[in-house]
Amino acid sequence: MSLLEQVTEAFERFFGGAPALVVRAPGRVNLIGEHTDYNDGFVLPMAINRATWIALRPRSDGRVRGFSLEFNDWADFALDGLEKNPANWAEYVKGVAWALMEAGYQLTGWDGVIAGDVPIGAGLSSSAALELATARAFAATSGLAWDAAAMAKLGQKAENQWVGMNCGIMDQMISAAGRAGHALLIDCRSLAAEAVPLPPDTLVVVLDTATRRGLVDSAYNERRAQCEAAARFFGVPALRDVTPEQFQARAGELDDLTRRRARHVITENERTLQAAEAMRRGDAAALGALMDASHVSMRDDFEISRDEMNTMVELAQAHPASYGARMTGGGFGGCAVALVRAAAVGAFVTILGERYRQATGLTPAIYVCEATNGAEVFPA
Repeated sequence: MSLLEQVTEAFERFFGGAPALVVRAPGRVNLIGEHTDYNDGFVLPMAINRATWIALRPRSDGRVRGFSLEFNDWADFALDGLEKNPANWAEYVKGVAWALMEAGYQLTGWDGVIAGDVPIGAGLSSSAALELATARAFAATSGLAWDAAAMAKLGQKAENQWVGMNCGIMDQMISAAGRAGHALLIDCRSLAAEAVPLPPDTLVVVLDTATRRGLVDSAYNERRAQCEAAARFFGVPALRDVTPEQFQARAGELDDLTRRRARHVITENERTLQAAEAMRRGDAAALGALMDASHVSMRDDFEISRDEMNTMVELAQAHPASYGARMTGGGFGGCAVALVRAAAVGAFVTILGERYRQATGLTPAIYVCEATNGAEVFPA
């Protein structure tokens, strides 16, 4: 049974009638451009065919009452009396409602059933999928115009200020504005986004290492502070404003740690722009080589990888069907991403799973992904 069918059937069971509509918002995998978003730089994610779905109908009493099939748990709150609780799935829904109302929107409540198949904690943005599905639900029930960039900013605000995760804009932007068959080159300063096609005869494969990290409690905020310190040293608003030449000229004045953190971000921005150009040319080999270089930078300069991740990436890079591979997401666990020849993807998946199990004793989850549209509304 598809997730669309699951949420529709469960809605009828819980609420005694058909939903008025169904919304979905996808997770994402970032092809290249890691930890560049909060440095006002460039990222190149694609929305994937794994998503959060909500079947819903409006309420007239200003309440939101929703059931999560994933967590087997209810949320029930009044829009005019929002209170923070310890972080759980319902706080993302509540946080989006708060951010929308803070922006001046008048909201209508709803009954809903929520389900998703974006793996939690894998670096595929399950939180952004929930935030943008929630935003789509409120927009539909409250008669709000859908502005993808504006809604992405409000989803980010909910995660930053309500949930307490200091994320950049990439995850929410791709979940809001993804385009089927394409990745999006996003300028995280202006939020300008350009759809760039995937190279012909290739598929994107997500390799879940079966290791997890909790970003709110991780070294993510520490890395962000280190990048901000480097930007202050160069006298610029963000590391996006430092060219490779400017960095080289003054790198020796930085302490080793700050120098390596800055070098990753500055070179990663260059790689991301080069990757988009390679995709416009349909050059899978050039894109793969840039992905490989990105992983080295994240492993050595930004220090956000781990042994199991490095093993997975090296196995993927060694397979003859692979153009390139790198870790993806915030770091310290989760997923790698590989660009693979479409004709050989079955063998790639089988062999990678077996070799990773042999090397680590862990059983990976491997997803062959398609690029999908961003947040959408479906008639029930």
